[in-house]
Amino acid sequence: MTCKLLLVDDHSLIRAGVRALVSDIPGYTVVGEACDGSQLVELVRQLDPDIVLLDLSMRSMGGLDALSQLQADGMRCKVLILSMHTDPNLIMQALESGAHGYLLKDTTATELEQALAALRNDERYLSPAIAHTVINQALLRGQKPETVENHNLTARQLEILRLIVRGKSTREIANGLGLSVKTVETHRSQIMKRLQIYDVAGLVLFAVREQIISLDD
Repeated sequence: MTCKLLLVDDHSLIRAGVRALVSDIPGYTVVGEACDGSQLVELVRQLDPDIVLLDLSMRSMGGLDALSQLQADGMRCKVLILSMHTDPNLIMQALESGAHGYLLKDTTATELEQALAALRNDERYLSPAIAHTVINQALLRGQKPETVENHNLTARQLEILRLIVRGKSTREIANGLGLSVKTVETHRSQIMKRLQIYDVAGLVLFAVREQIISLDD
């Protein structure tokens, strides 16, 4: 089934560039474009997209206000922020407002495909370039996942966890470890179930707190 995308940015050149990148990714189609948050909310109601690619800084209604409106309307679409902003407070505010992922505008086509695939699979995605920023900000705010007294992860699962929190895709992990994609997906599911953490941001923070990785990794 084709995944429907809605592009939201007040610069038509940016929208055209993203549309061109998406056209080369099988399984996705752009069903509409909006230039501000107000238009986004209306188009979401009309087009029922699966994923919205949303800029934060726009004229009229901005990205954060649009996120709040989508939440209030109970919209089912996933939201991937596509922005140049690297301010930790803004990133955290976007995630706390309901964004499912955060991607920088200087991203590669490969990373865009990874981010879209993550959201399509009900996962979250953070650009590796801002992962440490999010971790540090979450630590400053005192946010943490539920304490796990004994995580009972196998050596292989710990290895896969380290690769996940470093931003590696399922296929990259599979290729690097000589495993099938299905095996890695099974390990990933078991890791999340055992830790009771179901998003990548939570896994990253858990791995740092449990010293499975360090901020210098």
